[in-house]
Amino acid sequence: MPWNTRDAMSLKTEFVALALQPGSNKRELCRRFGISPPTAYKWLKRFELDGVQGLQAQSRRPLSNPKLTQADLEAEVVKLRRDQPAWGGRKISNLLDKRIAPSTVTNVLHRHGLILPSENLLQASGKRFEHEAPNDLWQMDFKGHFAIQQGRCQPLTLLDDHSRFNLAIEACANQQKGTVQQKLTQIFRHFGLPARLNLDNGAPWGSPRNPGELSELSIWLVRLGIRVSFSRPRHPQTNGKLERFHRSLKAEVLNGRHYCTLADAQAAFDRWREIYNHQRPHEALGLKAPMSRYRASPWAFPEQLSEFEYGPDDVVAKVYHSRFRFRKHYFSIAKGLVGQLIAIRPDPQSEELFKIYFCHHLLRTININQPDYD
Repeated sequence: MPWNTRDAMSLKTEFVALALQPGSNKRELCRRFGISPPTAYKWLKRFELDGVQGLQAQSRRPLSNPKLTQADLEAEVVKLRRDQPAWGGRKISNLLDKRIAPSTVTNVLHRHGLILPSENLLQASGKRFEHEAPNDLWQMDFKGHFAIQQGRCQPLTLLDDHSRFNLAIEACANQQKGTVQQKLTQIFRHFGLPARLNLDNGAPWGSPRNPGELSELSIWLVRLGIRVSFSRPRHPQTNGKLERFHRSLKAEVLNGRHYCTLADAQAAFDRWREIYNHQRPHEALGLKAPMSRYRASPWAFPEQLSEFEYGPDDVVAKVYHSRFRFRKHYFSIAKGLVGQLIAIRPDPQSEELFKIYFCHHLLRTININQPDYD
């Protein structure tokens, strides 16, 4: 993976955090991060001796000091709040090793005029659900675009459902298939592949007119072995954790700030992403940071796509011009599948029904007596 001065430090920190997780495959991580094993073990040794300071040239001031007076502690509360205006009493208290109660933090914030009137309006409700392990499910979407001096920025975001770990915030100039596939390739090389990826029905991965229809980008994801699922139309809560993440991104990075270029926006995203993943206490995780629960995926990104092999009992057909032929009838299929092979399998519940698959992905069910074309 190419390194550059913009993100070298954050990648060092991320490598060390992933490498220290129980059961991590350090050799595989070295390959994904594009570093040699001796370099990796040098970083791990430095981190063991000096913590994060060992990974960078300059020291980093600690968040707290056990000898602080109450006035000094209050000053630390104010500083943390000003650095992170959206953080409340519980997060700040946790970062200060709980030497000051959350309620006291709130009182300090009130005294200094640092409580926003709208903060009490964002209350979580309903039962939370999360997948059992990291990489079981990733959620992906674009955060609403915003103006920069040189055009518009369209942030592409991915979140791991189990850990809330943010895999990427990418400042994109557009939402085109080529742009997204390039970004995802970099992310997959870095973290590996998820078992399932949940998307909305918009471009470039879905079809608003035909919800659930595979686009060219989704076809590529399926060929990688990823199970692709789509949110219900007009139901953004299906990707609820990502929607909540977007609110935090807006409150802590975007509100009241202006960026000149995509590179400026990306630098801000990178700084906040490191804080979010490694430092920011998450209430749904018992005030632990997302990195505490994330592990790199065991499924490596394949640089070459292999041909998918269907079962010996499958009837295989080739897609031509958004349709395929079966038993002298023609049926519609996603236009992005032109030239691809699909499998036709009988539905055990009816002799008239057949299920159509592309690789492992169920595309649709057809009725042999109700063709789409004569």
